[in-house]
Amino acid sequence: MTTNHYLEQFKAQQLRSCQLKQLSILEEIDRICQKHHIAYWLDGGTLLGAVRHKGFIPWDDDIDIAMRQDDVDRFISIAPQELREGLFLQTPQNEPQVKEPIIKVRDLNSFYVEKNDNFAADYQKGLYVDIFPMIDYPTLPRPFVKRIALGISKSYSILHKAHYYTPRSFAEFFWFGAKYWLFRGIWSIASWGRSKQTYLSNILINNGYGIMHRQDSVFPLSTIQFEGKTFSAPANPDAYLSDLYRNYMEIPPVEKRVIHSVFILPYLNV
Repeated sequence: MTTNHYLEQFKAQQLRSCQLKQLSILEEIDRICQKHHIAYWLDGGTLLGAVRHKGFIPWDDDIDIAMRQDDVDRFISIAPQELREGLFLQTPQNEPQVKEPIIKVRDLNSFYVEKNDNFAADYQKGLYVDIFPMIDYPTLPRPFVKRIALGISKSYSILHKAHYYTPRSFAEFFWFGAKYWLFRGIWSIASWGRSKQTYLSNILINNGYGIMHRQDSVFPLSTIQFEGKTFSAPANPDAYLSDLYRNYMEIPPVEKRVIHSVFILPYLNV
């Protein structure tokens, strides 16, 4: 048996405890959103799990939700005072060492390691729920949106990864810096004067696949059962999931049913 085999076994043993703790974080987010009338909905693999499995995808170890950008801003202003003890709102502003432009609510009594985690950086690494900010998109051809969004997200990712002082790193910085601002400029020009009432999606730096959802597939929000509890969901989960995954009801082959994390420890102190 290899070390990797034992690590995979250990993660599998911890998975359900990880999922239940993430579910409790989601319940707390839902409580705050209900109290303050902040609209959110299950997103990504969490929505897929709700539709296909009535809960977590059996091998999934994260939870994704989405909010409009203005609701994300409201949540950021409210959550630090509202979250129960032991939870922490992580943003690029309060922990700038985190390079991902994603808001997370983390559990402080746990440890969750991802491939891109930097152990030299001092930031919280507990189990979390991801909150993706959504913005209105102009009505533009989907292939164009996909190309621009991919260019922007890839350039942003490379610019914000750890760099070392080598000739290649300097070349990458200037090349992808120029590419980022070029694609941003093209997007601004192409968007000028176009309607933004039909589509919405992730902010561009998070939208490497160029996904566009029709707003009438999201609003008015509905509800859905997830792990026996009720949460907010898009108005038309079928259309929403088809945008993301196409044939989303098809179960992937065994070799693709993998746990995302490198290491999970659901509890530090019992």
